Amino acid sequence: MKKFKKIPKFKTSSEEAVFWKKHDSTDYIDWSAAKQAAFPNLKPSTETISLRLPENLLNEIKILAHREDIPYQSLMKILLSKGVNSIRNQNFL
Repeated sequence: MKKFKKIPKFKTSSEEAVFWKKHDSTDYIDWSAAKQAAFPNLKPSTETISLRLPENLLNEIKILAHREDIPYQSLMKILLSKGVNSIRNQNFL
């Protein structure tokens, strides 16, 4: 059985990051005993963008969002996601 090194204590997360860039984790952790984890409540990171839309299109989206009782930006994300999936499945581009 392999003898693993002890993981040092770190003062900061940046100090830890530097350490792991220089060292192989297999010298410190028995990955064969690792179990797969799921994080169902983890929210994906988002990025703020600026998007110019025709005023009548934005108004139409806001009306639809109001009808569905959801924020218009949430509806825009749903519509974009459905459009991307549709194009991806058709090999459109």
